[in-house]
Amino acid sequence: MLTEKQLEKYVEALWWGLTTARTKPYEKGDVIMIRYEAEALPLAEVVFKRLIDEGLNPVSRLSLTPSMEKSFYGSGNDDQVTFIAPGDEELTKKLNGLIVLLAPSSLTHLADVDPSRIGKSAVARKYIRDIMDIREQEGELGWTLCSYPTKAMAESAGLSLEDFTAQIVKACYLDDEDPAASWKGVFNKATEVKDWLNGLDIKSYRIVSEGMDLTVLHGEMRQWIGVSGHNIPSFELFISPDWRGTSGVFYADQPSFRSGNYVEGVKLTFENGVVTDVSAKEGEDFVKKQIAMDPGASRLGEFSLTDRRFSRIDKFMANTLYDENYGGEFGNSHVAVGASYADTYAGDQTKLDAELKEKLGYNSSALHWDLVNTLDKTVYAKLKDGREVVIYAKGEFQL
Repeated sequence: MLTEKQLEKYVEALWWGLTTARTKPYEKGDVIMIRYEAEALPLAEVVFKRLIDEGLNPVSRLSLTPSMEKSFYGSGNDDQVTFIAPGDEELTKKLNGLIVLLAPSSLTHLADVDPSRIGKSAVARKYIRDIMDIREQEGELGWTLCSYPTKAMAESAGLSLEDFTAQIVKACYLDDEDPAASWKGVFNKATEVKDWLNGLDIKSYRIVSEGMDLTVLHGEMRQWIGVSGHNIPSFELFISPDWRGTSGVFYADQPSFRSGNYVEGVKLTFENGVVTDVSAKEGEDFVKKQIAMDPGASRLGEFSLTDRRFSRIDKFMANTLYDENYGGEFGNSHVAVGASYADTYAGDQTKLDAELKEKLGYNSSALHWDLVNTLDKTVYAKLKDGREVVIYAKGEFQL
């Protein structure tokens, strides 16, 4: 497990993430929520102390245990799974920051629960997330998240707990003298690539690999973003495209654990921006029910690329935070079905209201599910002047 020194360095990395993710500096008395799973308590305690030392007001929230989740989704009636606790909305409207510490004790405990129950709860809580999105756009909220090593994740990834922990230490620069300085270095390298991509005047993308040929419409007023402090670790660069221009086939060769379920070999076919066919080697029924969660769940919310030279992650981790940032031999490309990210808007964030989002093809959904392709691929960009250029090949951006 993580040593006391590594926990302190983790907090340094998280503090860099939290302060980088918010466009306004934090002030004494700001309210910061720490949402953590039970096994992450050692890290939560160190994070709590840091927030106290910074003069902030930490609010701790323990996530449901696997047993609680099984009772909630498996036995709860409609009123219970859609219940919003008194005070949740009020607190969210006053939040200035959020730190999420992921440490699941089980990854498959909801396999026997009807996925539509999970979707119903997510849809009911969407307006809470919308409040957070608006506060983030206004510069009032910053957030970051990380993972704490657990036996359940290690076993699901096929690793020993020692090897799993070592990958977290390596990926988050917890073995460096100054993790925050190391993340600033990654940020600077990523900024160079983002500036290059954002200067290309791109109309659309075509992603081609074995079993995959997908076209994605860049969209108007879009910008590539990433390494923004939101995730520790984070090496990906991404946009939220115009969902209406998505067509072709996306294939996720990497397995995925989501909402207590395991899926593998997911293939999605898009026509006119909407998923029209779903198949999977395992967990197909779960995928179909997630895609049917709400109208936006079958549309594209994100398109992402990770350069293998940036990423320190070279193992499957059974954890989306890590797997969507996988480097390995060929880097990765992933898409997310569901909600888009407002901070990919290239204009004034405060002007991006619901009406403008709809006009520009930003997707809205209670779902946001990242599906990852790690195979050798080529990504072509069609420019507005008619030229076509290769922007990504063999796992690397082609600057």
